Amino acid sequence: MKAPWNFSRYLTLAQRFLAGGRLPSLLLAVSRKGSREGGRLGAVKEDLRLLLSLCNAWLRGEYRRINPRAFLAVVAALLYFVTPLDALPDWLVGLGFVDDLAVVAWVLKTWSHELDAFRTWRQAQSPEVQAALERLPAPDGKSRQ
Repeated sequence: MKAPWNFSRYLTLAQRFLAGGRLPSLLLAVSRKGSREGGRLGAVKEDLRLLLSLCNAWLRGEYRRINPRAFLAVVAALLYFVTPLDALPDWLVGLGFVDDLAVVAWVLKTWSHELDAFRTWRQAQSPEVQAALERLPAPDGKSRQ
């Protein structure tokens, strides 16, 4: 399946975010937007939690068995999700959120085997580790309580 329009731009941005150590800030921004948009997310809310958990596990060095291209696509999708001015600006009531969800869905489908492997790994972890993966890092990279 073909990548969403303009997604390559977000892949480049994702590389810069990762190189600049700005992943913790992105995860917090996604979490805030996800909380704010809660009802409109529907089933995608759990998918976003999975992507946040994956990024947190990667950031903590606990899970690195993901294809680097898949991880970059996940970070790019999260960047797209938080960017208010994308293909359909978020301020367009009823429409502005559709493209964000479509990009997340595309990444989930395209990299489903990688995400399924992460789900399996996460389920095999102790409840304490699973809970830690749900706690987002502070912008300085340290875990928030």
